Amino acid sequence: MEHLNRPIYLKPGTDDFFKKIRKEVNETVLQNSSLYQFNIIKSLGLVVFFFLFYACILWLGNSTPLLFLFYILSGITMIVLFINAFHDAAHGALFKKSKHNKWFMYLLELFGSNHWLWTRRHINLHHAYPNVPDWDVDIKQSDIIRIFPNSPLYHYHKYQHIYMWFIYPLYSLNWIYIRDFKDFFSKKDNYVKKVVDKIPTKEVYMLFTAKAINLFYLLFIPMLVLNQPWHIILLGWITMHMCGSALGVVALVSTHVDEDAHFPGTDDEGNLSATWALHQMIVTKDFSTNSKLANFLYGGFTHHVAHHLFPSVGHTYYPYITPIIKRYAEEYGLPYTSYPFHHAIRSHFRMLKDKGGHDNILTAGEI
Repeated sequence: MEHLNRPIYLKPGTDDFFKKIRKEVNETVLQNSSLYQFNIIKSLGLVVFFFLFYACILWLGNSTPLLFLFYILSGITMIVLFINAFHDAAHGALFKKSKHNKWFMYLLELFGSNHWLWTRRHINLHHAYPNVPDWDVDIKQSDIIRIFPNSPLYHYHKYQHIYMWFIYPLYSLNWIYIRDFKDFFSKKDNYVKKVVDKIPTKEVYMLFTAKAINLFYLLFIPMLVLNQPWHIILLGWITMHMCGSALGVVALVSTHVDEDAHFPGTDDEGNLSATWALHQMIVTKDFSTNSKLANFLYGGFTHHVAHHLFPSVGHTYYPYITPIIKRYAEEYGLPYTSYPFHHAIRSHFRMLKDKGGHDNILTAGEI
């Protein structure tokens, strides 16, 4: 893998808008302790609901419709739990004490993922350098899809706005059973190893153990205790992942990768052209901020600009931070975008169609 200089942001000036936003948020919004308590209640409640739905699989799963119903509810709850609780805990934003966030993150292993890997992948790469080519691993995951303008353009990309409708529902299966192993063991284009000197041996054991436990209780135990053909249970398990992934992908594609997305590059020394805070505003979008349902399901993703500016703050605070950000955006002439989720989805797939076209070779600098 070629050597790349770590991106460097411009230093903020004396009249930095983010210093003012941060001061106002600290003095007003963050004083509301009830929002902190609500976040904990919500997160622990989601854990309870997931295992309640799992218990219903074992209890009522001899009925095929109920088997699929509770697998689907488990998949939706799994993704909502990840987007809200685990996402906040990874940022140290769920509990006040870091050790409590760390303990809670171990629950992620029950869902088949590796919290040590994901924390470094998400925070050290995506949050540090969102939308920066060759650094944001949350966007650059596979050559199956072309998003970055400097990514290779293959003939099949002209159909990506069609076939990604069928691939996105497999997102969690890919994450747990392919991507984690790739980031642990692959040597080609391994972006995680840019920010990790050495993967602890303990985490390698944890990786395999988490996958085994996840498969055992979600797939094999139902096969053992239910009076259902194995292939029906397997199909229910796959449906769980597909429904959960379909819900989660809305958040993933709505916040950074629409048809107006920016992908700021660096010069030969690794310098970016904006400060850290301005960069977050340029590359991040909000969606459905006025929807209580969307805010409950998607947590820090609907108010994603607030999340990128205040990643160590729990998502329950963001609806109260966003109006402050919008006010300063108008005062300083800063970019700020918020749109309904259906517009975000439509815009994302228009972007895929545009990035898959051969006429983009001239603008992408690939010849």
